[in-house]
Amino acid sequence: MIKDTKRIYIADDEKNIRELIQSFLKNAGYEVTAFESGDALFDAFLKEPSDLIVLDIMMPGTDGLMLCTKIREHSIVPIIIVSARDSELDRITGITIGSDDYLVKPFSPIELVARINAQFRRLEYNQQVNRTDLIDLIFGPITINQKTRSVTNARTDLDISPTEYEFLRYLFINQERAVSREELLKHVWQFETQVDTRATDDVVKRLRKKLSKTQVRIEAVWGFGFKLEMDDEAKK
Repeated sequence: MIKDTKRIYIADDEKNIRELIQSFLKNAGYEVTAFESGDALFDAFLKEPSDLIVLDIMMPGTDGLMLCTKIREHSIVPIIIVSARDSELDRITGITIGSDDYLVKPFSPIELVARINAQFRRLEYNQQVNRTDLIDLIFGPITINQKTRSVTNARTDLDISPTEYEFLRYLFINQERAVSREELLKHVWQFETQVDTRATDDVVKRLRKKLSKTQVRIEAVWGFGFKLEMDDEAKK
């Protein structure tokens, strides 16, 4: 049973999918409310926010991608997209607009529960850390304030999601070396075993877009992982 029961909202126009997800999440100890459309979920969220959201993309009315964008205008609540659309463009779009994870249908309900558990474990860890012991992390013009969990580029705030923050923070902590995809999955997503290394690639694409106007780059280390680098011009 999960301590301090978390509330999860799910939206999917397929009744069997809603009931399947709802059943597994309730068995995992979560409080779950299911909606037939994204619009119904959004109305409920504005009245009483949930602790996490699971969204299908293709729904009547407002689709999952547009709904994710609308929710991000109000909240940084963790969002997991589940969709039958498995193209690279769909995955990149889902991550870029602010979702924290993307799971392709048909999926294992057990894997969805594991991903949700990982989201909450990370949030719980962050809440338990004594903020007064955390120092600023700096790389080039970018500063991560660990007390406020904010990221700035030369004093200009960067708008990043919780997953992006944890990913970037881990790279900053280990800025002197390359970090493997497997290590990132373990420390950012809290996965003990490799589930889907594409999750790291998706977040990197999103962060690269947000860092594009800064001097900091996330460089790929072929066949291994990622490393922080400065622009050549900034090195001179």
